[in-house]
Amino acid sequence: MPAEAGVHPMRFSYVYILASKKYGTLYVGVTSDLIKRIWQHKNEVVEGFTSKYGISKLVYYETHEDINEAIKREKQIKKWKRSWKTRLIEEMNLNWDDLYESLF
Repeated sequence: MPAEAGVHPMRFSYVYILASKKYGTLYVGVTSDLIKRIWQHKNEVVEGFTSKYGISKLVYYETHEDINEAIKREKQIKKWKRSWKTRLIEEMNLNWDDLYESLF
């Protein structure tokens, strides 16, 4: 059944953390298409910090219904001490496994 005029299907936004390896270099980002964005990181589509340092392992992500809330959360996490980010990752992913394949 088509969506009513002005009604859009739920679209999520994601805050994610990539790592080069367990306890390696971290990158915090935000996106509205997590699978596509992580694929871009893994395939070094965009030159920058993650491609320069080989950061492509998805070790943490969270889902938000509002892009503005996701952006706010990304900025918050970026300001955190490294130990806080490590704790956040390990609450979801103790072994720092690459979670990318689990998205499918």
